[in-house]
Amino acid sequence: MNHSVYATLITLLVGLSSGAVLAAQPAEIVVTKNRMVPMRDGVKLATDIYRPVNDGEAVAEPLPVILIRTPYSKDGKEADGTFFAKHGYVFVAQDVRGRYKSEGAFYIYTSEGPDGYDTVEWIAKQPWCNGKVGTWGSSYQAATQNALAVLKPPHLRTMFVVNGTSNYVEDGAGREGAFALLHNMAYCFRLAATGHEAEKDARVKATMDDAYDKLPQWLWAGPLKRTSPLRWTSSYQQWYADWRAHPTYDRYWKQNGYSFEEHHGRYPEIPICFLGGWYDIFKRGTLRNFKGLAQRKAHTKLIMGPWTHTAGTTDVGDVDFGPKAKLSVEDEALRWFDQFLKGEDKGILKEPPVKYFLMGGGSGERNDAGRLQSGGRWETADQWPPAGFAERRFYLHADGSLHANPAKTGDPSVFQFDPAHPVPTIGGNIDSGKHLVPRGAQNQTPRADHPFSESELPLAARRDVLSFETPPLKQDVEVTGPMRVSLWVSSNALDTDFTAKLIDVHPPSDDFPAGYAMNVEDGILRMRFRNGRDREELMQSGKVYEVTIDLWATANLFRKGHRIRLDVSSSNFPMFDPNPNTGERLGRHTHMKKAINSVYHDAEHPSCLILPVRAER
Repeated sequence: MNHSVYATLITLLVGLSSGAVLAAQPAEIVVTKNRMVPMRDGVKLATDIYRPVNDGEAVAEPLPVILIRTPYSKDGKEADGTFFAKHGYVFVAQDVRGRYKSEGAFYIYTSEGPDGYDTVEWIAKQPWCNGKVGTWGSSYQAATQNALAVLKPPHLRTMFVVNGTSNYVEDGAGREGAFALLHNMAYCFRLAATGHEAEKDARVKATMDDAYDKLPQWLWAGPLKRTSPLRWTSSYQQWYADWRAHPTYDRYWKQNGYSFEEHHGRYPEIPICFLGGWYDIFKRGTLRNFKGLAQRKAHTKLIMGPWTHTAGTTDVGDVDFGPKAKLSVEDEALRWFDQFLKGEDKGILKEPPVKYFLMGGGSGERNDAGRLQSGGRWETADQWPPAGFAERRFYLHADGSLHANPAKTGDPSVFQFDPAHPVPTIGGNIDSGKHLVPRGAQNQTPRADHPFSESELPLAARRDVLSFETPPLKQDVEVTGPMRVSLWVSSNALDTDFTAKLIDVHPPSDDFPAGYAMNVEDGILRMRFRNGRDREELMQSGKVYEVTIDLWATANLFRKGHRIRLDVSSSNFPMFDPNPNTGERLGRHTHMKKAINSVYHDAEHPSCLILPVRAER
C-alpha cells in the first residue's frame, strides 16, 4: 500500500510566569499520509494518521484516538493533528467518500453512517490504538459524528460535536418549508468546484468558480434549472435537485445522515458535548440534539456562545460581545477528551451540564473596530431550557406597539408582498455566502454595498415590513430559552410566507445617533406547511388562520431603556427563496404574483410575541 511517512518538528515557545523569557522545547510528530482504508463495499478512503514521537520514534504504546471525517480536505487538518498529537493522542483525519483523495461517488451525508462506523472499527484494530476512539469536528464534520453514532460502533467512546444539525430539513436545507437558498446554492457551488469532476477537468472547475463569482445573479435566477453550471458535476446537481424535490418531511429526510433526532434512541451510552452559537445556522440542531440525548444515562453537555458558524470569537457580525465571549474550542475539546478518553479528572462531571452566554449588558458604544459593544456573561444551568424563566406574551396592536395586554379592537395591518422585490437579508444565522450578505448580529439598515437591497433606509421603513415595539423598558428584561410568535393572518394568495424577526432596539447615542436595531433571531413559515411539515395544504383566499412561527431560542438581556421589537413581513432574501404566491409546486413555479397579506390583532385574534423571561432573582 502506497503511503508516505514523514516527521514534523514543532518548536513550542513557553512563556515563563516570572517574565518575558521564552524557552524553546522541541517536540515531534509522525504523520502517515493517504492510508487507503477499505469500507464494507470495497471503496477506499484516504486517511492521514498523526502520532506523537518519543526519542525520535513514534510512541510505541497504544494511545486513544481522535477522529475527524471531512469533505473539506484532510490536508487542511494539520493544525488539529499537531495539536492533539502533541497532547498524547493519535489523530486521524479522513476525506469522506468521493471527496479529494478518497474513492467513490459523493452524495451529501448519506454514506457517513456506514463509512464512519467502518473507520472507527478499523482504527480500533491498529496497533497504535488502545481501543478508545473519540470524534471531533464542526458542521459537516459534526454530521459525520452523529451519523456514525446512530450505528453504535463498539469502540466509540465519546464525541465533541460543534455546530451540528439534528434535522437537515429544518436547519440546513430549509426552515418551516422555506428553502435555504443562499446556504444551499453557495454550498453546492463551492463543493462542486472542489469535487472529483472539477479535479479531473479544469474547464469544469473554471465553470463552477465562475458560477460562485456570479452567485448574486444565480440567486435571483433561482430555482436552478437542469441547464445550470451544476450539469457538469452530476453528483452535486443530483443532491441539489433532490433537496428541492422533497419539500415535505418524508422518508428521504428521515434517513440517518439527514435526521438525527429521529434516531436519538439508537445512540450509544457515551459522553457527548454539543457546542453551538446563538447566530449559527445549526443552532436549532445543537439544542435539540442536546435535549434529546440528555435523557440518556451518559454525561451530556451543552455550550452555547454568542457566535456564528465560527465559534469562539468575540465579534459576531457587526457587534462585539466582549472578551468574556472568547473561547478556545480546541482547548475545550482537549479537556473533554482528557476526561473521557484518558480518564483524567478535569472536573467536568462536577460542573452543571449547561453553559450559555447571556448577550447584552455592555456599553452600547462603538469600539475601535466600529462594532457595537453589546457585552455579556456566562451562565450555567442544570437543564435546557434553564429553570427560572416563564413565558411572557407581548401583544401586537394596530398602532405598531407591543403591550402586555391584548388589543380589544383594531383593523388588521395589511401589506403587499411582491416576491420580485423581497426584503433583503441583513444578518442572522448565515453560513455560506457570507461574502455577499453580512451574518450574525447587524443593525437592520442596509449598507450601500448590499447586493440585494434597493435602498439604504432601515428595513422598518419598507411598506412590506410591519414593526411592533414596546415603549422603552423600565427595567432589564432577561430572555433565555425557546421563543415563538403566534399570529392570526390571511392572504389573497393560495400560498405565501410570513416572517418574524426579534430585535433589540438600542436607544440613540453619540456613536449611533439613530439608535441601533440589533437582530436577535428570525423565523419564517411557508403557509402551505402551517399544519405540519409532512403535508402541504394551500390557503383559502381571505380566510383567517392562526399560525406559529418558531424563533428557535436565544439568551439576551434587553437593557433598561431599550425596546423589544418584532418585525413581521413575508420574505428574507436571499437567506430563503421568495414564495411565488401561486400555490404551484415548490421549485417548479411558472410565474410570481403579488400577495395582499394581513396580520390581525384584536380581541378575537390576539397575535403576540412569546418570550421566556426570567423571574426576579
